[in-house]
Amino acid sequence: MRLRLPEERPTEPPTGYKIAHPVLSQDGTRAGFTGVSLGGALPYGVLDEAGCVYGRRHRAPHRRCDCGFHCVNERATAEALLCTAEHRAAVLLEVSVLGAYIRFERGFRYGRQRVRTATVGPCVCGAVAGALADAGWGRPGWRALSAACAGCVRGRTSLSLASFARLAGDGLRVRAAASGVMDVTGGLGATSGLGVSELVAEAALLQARLDWFQSQLARLDERGTQAG
Repeated sequence: MRLRLPEERPTEPPTGYKIAHPVLSQDGTRAGFTGVSLGGALPYGVLDEAGCVYGRRHRAPHRRCDCGFHCVNERATAEALLCTAEHRAAVLLEVSVLGAYIRFERGFRYGRQRVRTATVGPCVCGAVAGALADAGWGRPGWRALSAACAGCVRGRTSLSLASFARLAGDGLRVRAAASGVMDVTGGLGATSGLGVSELVAEAALLQARLDWFQSQLARLDERGTQAG
């Protein structure tokens, strides 16, 4: 006798939580995410479909394979993963589970998803993040990004949170978590108007870049004077 899994037909897509690293394409025209475990070498977009990471031809998720997207049921469970050293630079994602899925005790394995919200943690210095800057590593064709405040961006490749949301598209909302806290209100939408806090973060980021350029110009002037 062959056992079959019980079928669910929810009226709305289930909601799940996961962590991932934000990434920016080499040419700077696309933004997405890359996972922290199985399938981490394959960046995905805000609205995307999973494939089998082992190269098999079946559709994800397959009962006899580990392929597909993964997420957990509880936000707190995903937040706990951010405490580990290797995941400190990751962001918290809230996703909609689309299409076929396999339910487990703590979450889902599924074939399609939509990333609704990305919550960016504080900068390594402890300040609230105002941008996503080059993290110093990546995948072929993709630069990994991490949270940065205006003072820590310096000359690195970076995007404001609003710019990342617009580049990723598909209605993604990007939020900056308060220092040391991963739960905030008042998200930053890709199409919504900017509030006071977002405008202040944008201005601080621009000021930090201006300060860096001025310091570089001052060094060039000093070299020119010495050479003269």
